[in-house]
Parts: sequence; C-alpha cells; structure tokens
Amino acid sequence: MSEKVLLGMSGGVDSSVAANVLLEKGYDVTGITLELCDCDNASNITDAKKVCERFGINHIAENLKNEFSKFVISDFIERYKLAKTPNPCIVCNKFIKFGAMLDKALELGFSKIATGHYARISKNENGRYILKKAKDESKDQSYVLYGLTQHQLSHTLFPLGDYTKPEIRKMAKKNDLINANRPDSQDICFVPDGDYAAFIEKYDGFVSPQGDYVDINGAFLGKHKGIINYTIGQRKGLGIALGKPQFVINKNAETNAVVLGDEEHLFKTEVLVNNVNFIPFDNLNGEMRVKTKLRYRHIAANSVIYPCEKNMVKIVFDEPQRAPSSGQAAVFYDGDIVVGGGTII
Repeated sequence: MSEKVLLGMSGGVDSSVAANVLLEKGYDVTGITLELCDCDNASNITDAKKVCERFGINHIAENLKNEFSKFVISDFIERYKLAKTPNPCIVCNKFIKFGAMLDKALELGFSKIATGHYARISKNENGRYILKKAKDESKDQSYVLYGLTQHQLSHTLFPLGDYTKPEIRKMAKKNDLINANRPDSQDICFVPDGDYAAFIEKYDGFVSPQGDYVDINGAFLGKHKGIINYTIGQRKGLGIALGKPQFVINKNAETNAVVLGDEEHLFKTEVLVNNVNFIPFDNLNGEMRVKTKLRYRHIAANSVIYPCEKNMVKIVFDEPQRAPSSGQAAVFYDGDIVVGGGTII
C-alpha cells in the first residue's frame, strides 16, 4: 500500500508541481488548502482544486482562520508594538503549516505532510532528522524552517528540494497546469500591500503615536510619525533633514523614540538570540563555527556561536554585519546543513 501524504496546496505553481513529483514517486496524495485569513484569494482554493482534478487526486479545504489569527497575526501585531521586526512566515510554519496541518494529517490517517518549500530533509547515522538547503540556493527557504522539531521533520516531505525553479516551471507547463506562469508571491500574505501600520490599525485599532527622533546620545532631533512606521537601517522617508544621510539605528518602545545615526552605527559584531532551536542536536554544549544569516536575503556570514543561559546564544561575527534587527531570526549553517536558529534580542 502506498504511503499516504497530505500536501499543502496554496494554488501556486510550486505546491502544484509538488503533487506531480509525489505521485511519480508512488505516494498516495491528497491536497489540502488552508484558509488562513479573510484576505485569502478565493481563487487559491479553486486553482488547487483544478490541479487536484488534473492529477486525479482528492482535495480538501481546512479553515484555520482562528489558529492563524491567534498564533500568527496576534504575534505579528504585538511584536511591532514592541518596536521589533517580526517574521510571520517562521511563526506560521511552526504553528500552522507544520503544527495544525500536521495534527490534522495524523488525525486523518496520513503518515506524512508535504509542502512546496525549497529545502531538503535527510536522516543521519544517529537516526536524527537533518534540514538542509535546497539545490536551488536562489530559492532556498530553509531560513524560515529552522524552527521545525524532530517530530515535525520526521513527518514532512519537501518534494522540490532537489529541483531548480526553472525545472519546476518546465514541469508545470509540461503538465498543462493552469498556474504554470503564476508569479511567486513576495509579500506577507495577510498584508499584500506592505502597509503594516495600516493593517495593524484596521485589525487591532492601534495607532502608533508620534514621538521623538534622537541621536545615539539621546539628544532631540525632531518628531517622527509613529515608531511602527520605521525599520532598522532605513534611510529614506524619514521626513527630517539633518544635513547628511541618517539611518534608523534603533527603536525604543518604552520611550517611543527612534534613534538616528550614521551608517557605521548599524554594524554589529556581536548579536544575542533567544528561543533557540537546534536540529542536528538538542543543545549547544560549546562554541561552534558556523555561517549565520540575519535576514532571509542576508548572505550567510562567518561566525562563531556560544551557548548562554536561558536558551540563548551569542553570535560573534568575523566581520561586522549591517543592521541586525530585534525580532528577526538568526539562522546558523554548517555547509548545507541548518544547525538551528533563534530570535534576535
């Protein structure tokens, strides 16, 4: 009997081709589309259904709007209020796609779930599951998957990990899939226009109050339009003229101040992270040389990680890195292997 796999299908080309890859490998596949928020495009379910019909497999839809609101949207809003820069995709992967969806799959009798993420999973000689970068490093999504547990990895398949994006597009066209030329989504799914402040005001009623621009010594420089509107490293759109380019160096939720300074003040050699998850092992027992990514598009930089108390890790870079931002993830790599990661403090 074929192994039963529940495939998360967004209606996009990646998850659609994932169905084809799994079927060719002999899996018994059912597609599932998660309804996550009111802003979901109704065509996502329609397109996913059509792809399932094309391949002759079943499709189900699952309403997880309450769970998504509780775990993802609420966390996103609260972190922004605290002047942090959250990454909701990481939270969604941990609690929704590889949390609630996996729970549903096991409840329905599936042994595995699968998604269209570009990453790879293998098993080492000790029987531990290992997360690796995708073959196509330009599309690699291992950064947003660092929080997965051994339980989650043991029940997950990433069918696209060994393919490049052009190969996926070619397979979609070969199978006459309706979404073969559908562009990749770029923005946060529940804030498609990228206006986080407007979304938070509409969803939560919170309006970020005006406050002070200050320099790195705390001296008053002017008034800002609300701390939620700024990101670390930002230069444009500050609405203040100081005679030379100034950058957002820090944000302080307690004082409602935005700190401005020269670009050199953005560079840090040491970064502290908490809520750490390791994959090849449970705990870091000593220093380890790794490469660390501070953002999804950041080029992993040479560094050494050191264990600290309370599930924290100190990262010391060989060269100073620009604009590490509180709330973002720092993810550690040993070659293609994801060692783990945590949240920047």
